[in-house]
Amino acid sequence: MKNFKDINVLLIVIGVIAAPAGANAASLLEVYQQALQSDPQIHEAEARRLAALEAKPQARGVLMPQITAGGSWEKFESDGSSFSLGLNRTVDVTQSTDRAGWNAQLTQTLFRWDQIVNLRRADKVVTRAEALREAAQQDLIIRVAQRYFNVLAAEDRLTSIHADRTAIARQLEQAKQRFEVGLIAITDVQESQAAYDQSVASEIGAKRELATARNLLREITGEYTRNLSAPKEDFPLILPEQSERDWVDMSLSQNLTLVASRLDEKLARDEISFQKTGHYPTFDLVASTSNQVNDGTGTNDGADSIIDSDFDSDSISLQFSIPIFSGGGTSSRVREAVYLHRASREQLQRITRETERQSRDAYLGVLAEQSRVQALKQAVASSQTALEATQAGFEVGTRTIVDVLNSQFRLYVAITNYYGSRYEYILNVLRLKQAAGTLQVQDLELIDQHLTDRKPPEEVIAEEEAKASGT
Repeated sequence: MKNFKDINVLLIVIGVIAAPAGANAASLLEVYQQALQSDPQIHEAEARRLAALEAKPQARGVLMPQITAGGSWEKFESDGSSFSLGLNRTVDVTQSTDRAGWNAQLTQTLFRWDQIVNLRRADKVVTRAEALREAAQQDLIIRVAQRYFNVLAAEDRLTSIHADRTAIARQLEQAKQRFEVGLIAITDVQESQAAYDQSVASEIGAKRELATARNLLREITGEYTRNLSAPKEDFPLILPEQSERDWVDMSLSQNLTLVASRLDEKLARDEISFQKTGHYPTFDLVASTSNQVNDGTGTNDGADSIIDSDFDSDSISLQFSIPIFSGGGTSSRVREAVYLHRASREQLQRITRETERQSRDAYLGVLAEQSRVQALKQAVASSQTALEATQAGFEVGTRTIVDVLNSQFRLYVAITNYYGSRYEYILNVLRLKQAAGTLQVQDLELIDQHLTDRKPPEEVIAEEEAKASGT
């Protein structure tokens, strides 16, 4: 009869996780590059950046000479009568004329304060667009890493639950054999059967969670990636070199979302100046030239006449305009801009506080997860020892089958938590750099150096089942 104590559960689970993949698994950087080509959010951010860059040429364009040209052609015909005082009778009048003309006008702004304000705002709009594009790229790194490690965590959970189910199945088989020879009561068999049934249900749920996690990653990358690289056992857990205060100061000075919010506040302040220009005068230089040609015939009291004219005209003028009254609309728009500026100041205050909190949370998260990884690693070893002791007690009758099953379950939970804490450590490092505005693609390259290929759990489970069935 096979002894359950002979099964080294820890080595089974870690062996599954460290098993080499049959094909090269995708690394974190490779998945990010897929997302960079496919993610709609980053494409939207890029399109908005390109649109915002047009603010500058548009602001400069209105300061340049504005030239317009036009032309017209008209056929005019009239037929009627009119009373002539000189002749003291009604006379018949007809006329048929072709009229053609063209004109060109050049307008050069001499003073328009709204155009000056717009030019000043354009630089801020472009800078803000660049900051938001960089923030979107950093956000993509975080979203990819979060979903990437969520997939790994879901794989770990499935692997752990399957190993637990396999061990419970062996324990159930042993319990049935012991019951048949009268060594244990039927309740032990029932407890083992209940635990096995629950593990089957849990494995079904774990498979569903893994499929969901993979689909969430696919939502960003546009591709289904089945094999992912995982952190090596010796993944370095490095603490931040700078202090918490240094990280907070760095975040408050160069966090990209905060930089964009500061620019929003300045743009809102410029909007007040822009709306006030509705009260200001404008000066324009206007030069124009035109030509009008008339060609036609007419009759007046039976006398024929020829209408033939060709006129050229040129003009140059200084045009001055000052708004007197606009029904209160300009004053209302100024008040609106003041309120929006007040809102943007409050938004800046909110984002400043959020940035400081995120920086502190990420910093403390790195410290906590580094210690937690070490603690959970020790918890795995302790749970393994506790399981072996419980198994020994069960052999001599001092522990029940429930104690063995609970101890075994705690071991698998400890293993899953251990690997999950390593993923959370990596994510907190990335979040800390994002808060400080220093997150770059090179950070993913550094992480990739400490990743290794591994088989997906479905493949490992299929191999185990095939081996168990003897096929």
